Amino acid sequence: MQDNSRKKPFRRIGELAKTAGVSTDTLRHYERKGVLGKPGRSTNGYREYSEGALDRVRLVRRALAVGFTLDELSSVLKVRDRGGVPCQRVRELAVEKLSAVESQLSELSTLRDELRSTLKDWDTRLARTGPGASAGLLEALASTAINHTTKPIRSAPGKRNLKKQGVNHD
Repeated sequence: MQDNSRKKPFRRIGELAKTAGVSTDTLRHYERKGVLGKPGRSTNGYREYSEGALDRVRLVRRALAVGFTLDELSSVLKVRDRGGVPCQRVRELAVEKLSAVESQLSELSTLRDELRSTLKDWDTRLARTGPGASAGLLEALASTAINHTTKPIRSAPGKRNLKKQGVNHD
């Protein structure tokens, strides 16, 4: 089966969205954020994206997956689109992403250790508690919270951005 869409010089928004695996709203949002150029318009007003738009959307999706924000990408891509070479800035941003991931891993490791300790304590409490009696497991959390780190774990990079946009994950 051949991909005849490659022979056309332009793609409409629905076709680009489907090929790229995103929604048309996502493409419009990318345009507003400046990571996807404004497409040309057909005589009837439809958006017409060049073939390069698909590559740009794929680049944006991959960069988002490794932690870049749309604002960061917009800044870097504007420099690149004007003929600049933002490689050093891209690397600096990637170093920041790595540092944030390493920090999150450390926090998650601490949380894992605390949960293991809590479960061990709870197993002891449950073993000492008779059938039908409360072991006070949640209350034990409050009484031992002073001895443990209580800093909440930050959300993943993608979720951080959605919270800023008013999307609730709870």
